[in-house]
Formats: sequence, C-alpha cells, structure tokens
Amino acid sequence: MRRTTPGTKASALRARLRRAAVRIDAATPPGRDRAVDALRACAILGVVLGHWLVTALVADGSTLRAASPLGHLPWLAPVSWVFQTLAVFFMVGGHVATKSLASARARGTSYGAWLRARLARLFGPVAAVLGVWAVVVLGLLLTGASFVTLHTVLKLALSPLWFLLVFAVLTAATPLLTRLNPLWPLAVVLHVDLVRFGLGGPDRLGWVNLAAGWLVPYTLGAAWTRGELERPRAGWVLLAGGALATALLVACAGYPASMVGVPGAAVSNLNPPTLAAVTFGLAQCGLALLLRERLRRALRRPVPWAAVALVNLSAMTVFLWHQTAMMATTATALAAGRLPGLHTVPDGMTWGAARLLWLPVFALALAVCWAAFHGFERGRSRRARSAGGSRVVRVGRASDRSAGEAVRRA
Repeated sequence: MRRTTPGTKASALRARLRRAAVRIDAATPPGRDRAVDALRACAILGVVLGHWLVTALVADGSTLRAASPLGHLPWLAPVSWVFQTLAVFFMVGGHVATKSLASARARGTSYGAWLRARLARLFGPVAAVLGVWAVVVLGLLLTGASFVTLHTVLKLALSPLWFLLVFAVLTAATPLLTRLNPLWPLAVVLHVDLVRFGLGGPDRLGWVNLAAGWLVPYTLGAAWTRGELERPRAGWVLLAGGALATALLVACAGYPASMVGVPGAAVSNLNPPTLAAVTFGLAQCGLALLLRERLRRALRRPVPWAAVALVNLSAMTVFLWHQTAMMATTATALAAGRLPGLHTVPDGMTWGAARLLWLPVFALALAVCWAAFHGFERGRSRRARSAGGSRVVRVGRASDRSAGEAVRRA
C-alpha cells in the first residue's frame, strides 16, 4: 500500500490549485483589463487591513470602548496614507459603471434593468449582516450590556454601510455623470471647506462633501472610460498635484495628517470628507493609473490572476464582515483576560507589535464569516446575471469549484 506523506499532500494541493488557476486564466475573456480587478481588490484589502490596524476595542471592565493608536501616536499617521484606499475604489467603480452602462445601452438593455443588476450584487450580503447583528444586539440587551458597548460595536459593524449607500447613489446617477468633469465636484468640496473652516460656517455643511468628495474619483473613473487618462502624464499630474496640495493643506491650513477618523479628534478628514482627503485621493488615483501597465503584466500569470479574481468574487462579503470578524475575535478572547494588542489601550509600539500578531487570527475569523455568508453575494449575482448584469464564469470540475469560480465581467 502506498503511503502518503505530508509533503506529498502539500505538493498535490499545490498542483491542484495551479490547475484551477490555469482554468480561471483560460476562462478569462482576452480583452478584459485585469488591472481594473487588481486595483479593486487592492482597494478593498487596503480598507480591511487599515481598519484592523488602527481600530482597537479597549476592555474597561465589562465595557468595550473604541480607540485608535493614531490618537496616542500621531506620528503613525502615514499608516493611514497606505491603507485609506477608498478613492481608488470609487475611481474603479466609476470606470466600471460607465463602461457597463455603455455596453448595456448597446445591447438594448433598459436603465432600470441595468441598475437593478448593479445594485443586486452591491447589496446582496447586507441582509445577512443586518440579520446577524439584530440577533447579537438582542443578546447583548438581554445580558445587560452597557449602552457604550452597544454603541461601539454597532458603529463598527454597520459603518461599512455608509459606503454602500453613497456608492449606490452614484451608481444610480451614472447616466448623468458620464460626461461630468471632476473639477466641478472638486470645486464644491473647496467651497464647502472654505465656508466651513475659513468663514466659520456650520459643521453640518461638511456633509455636502459626502457626495461631492467621492464624486471626484467616481468622475475620474468616467474620464478613464472616455480615454482621457490613458497617457502617463495624467497619472503623474494627479499624483504630483494631489500630493503637493495635500502636503500644503496639512502643513499650512491645519488639516489633520491622518486620512482616517481618530476618536476624540476635533476634525476628521473622512467623516465627512475634507478637501485634504479629496486631494489625497487624487494622488492615490494618479498612482493607481501609473501602476496599470505593471499590473497587467504581472497578472498575465495564472496564479496571481486567480487570486485577484477570487477576491473580486467576494469583495462585498469581505468588506461587510471584516469588522465583525475583528470584534468576534476580541469578544471571544476576553475569556482569557485582557490581552495585549487586542483589549489594551493602543498607546505604544508594544501594542502595535502585538496587533500585527493578531492579524492572522482576524483573517481566520473573516474566512469563517466568508464561508458562512458568501453565498448571499453569489446568489444575488446569479439573479443579477439573469437580468443582464454581471456574470461569473465558472470553470473547472465540481471538485475544484471553490477555487475555480472566478471571473466577473462588470
């Protein structure tokens, strides 16, 4: 009888995954721009890692409070520059939506059918998130959890929904935005901040930027579809101009250096978006445009492309459940006491080093959430495809279905 060693099993698994990756690569339409999928995957994963690194749940007796290492160690603000990647996601979203709308019109698909197909995938996993958290909140209320704990966990769990609502509004408005110059919403953001910070206007005026601020990268995506951003010069202008403007706003105009919200800070660059957040997003978008050709070359290889395709297949599930995965880990580990990097105050580099060690545990918890709930996203995508929207190309045998379900045509 032939004995199978662990090394043999590992080699067989690698070979099987390689075959699945080759099938995904072969099933991809030749004209697909793989850089678009890579940028979308990087944007989603950047947000996930950023939240895991700068969001802490501090255990104060039986109460959980939100904290951030950026509040105690402001010189760590450059961490937020790396992981605050929402502008890239909105740019890619604008590019994909305007391109998809043009394709739908060419096929004779109505705007209503097109919009339903786009929103079905966007909101597919939301019902599962809301259902689970309704049960969690009920359990916390029955066990006498404090209002502070309830507010903290609900805010973290449901905060991704604001992004979906803004993105859905911009998607619905796509027919009106296909020719809009990004300078127009940028001018709105500039004037809102001028009135708000320069003339002492009301803070609530800043919420105008919740739409106008993200409209800037979204309309950049539309300009990409029109072919106006193909030359490297466009990327360099956005990168250099956005970086210079952001540096001046932070150094001379008093804007926060952190590109994410910091609990207790007087002003947040993200909630609502400020001019500094928008100019920083322009720099990020410029860098993303400059990286397109390198990404296309790298993703000609089957294995990297398969990884990107699989992230895109469950992008909304990953985005909606990553905070829940972190909080589930934090709550479960409370049974072992206050653990460094998880329940302690994020006031030093020791906390940061410990938090890095927790990231694989968060990823494992997120994988459990994905296994339990990614079917909601896939189920909605099937219905969307029947309405003429996105489609997923399934390749490979049934035994390889978990690795061979891949390529979404937007």
